[in-house]
Amino acid sequence: MTEARKPKIQESELDKMQKQFDKFDENVKELTKDRMDMAPKLETEQQTKLSSREIANSKEIYLKPERSISSREKFNEGFRSQWEWSSQKVGFIAENKEIQGEAIEIWTKPFPGMPAEYWRVPVNKPVFGPRYLAEQIKNCTYHRMKMDQTVSSGADGMGQYYGAMAVDTTVQRLDAIPTSQRKSVFMGADF
Repeated sequence: MTEARKPKIQESELDKMQKQFDKFDENVKELTKDRMDMAPKLETEQQTKLSSREIANSKEIYLKPERSISSREKFNEGFRSQWEWSSQKVGFIAENKEIQGEAIEIWTKPFPGMPAEYWRVPVNKPVFGPRYLAEQIKNCTYHRMKMDQTVSSGADGMGQYYGAMAVDTTVQRLDAIPTSQRKSVFMGADF
């Protein structure tokens, strides 16, 4: 058998490719969390369209964790008032915007010293659960990125290159919509 020949690449071409890679890497590093959070939220329509009368007449579902893993840490009593506020029962409707109709499975551990809890939250129906669970569901987002083709990212002897990484939108993956069954405050909204 003959040995396969390796293509010979000149050092200058390797240097050019390394510079292009470094520019791309630098562009990606510029995408900080603060800059990503400034991206506009993708507006989606609410999946559950229930009137306040339908919500009030629906069967009350109180959520409990399916599994709990205790913590070896000691609870810091300085956070007691925050824990009491965070553990209040609130009414909300959970929505799975990625896989519509599928129940949400999520772990929570709101404060050090508290147990980690596994929740299975039914979607598209009013439920009652702790505020920290609703807030964690509400905070499930991701950033959709794209290449901005109008920006020139470099040029060399082989041509000019276009494209720079940019955040397009912030997408709400899971959502918790407050219900008006109780007068309380949840994520800045009265319900």
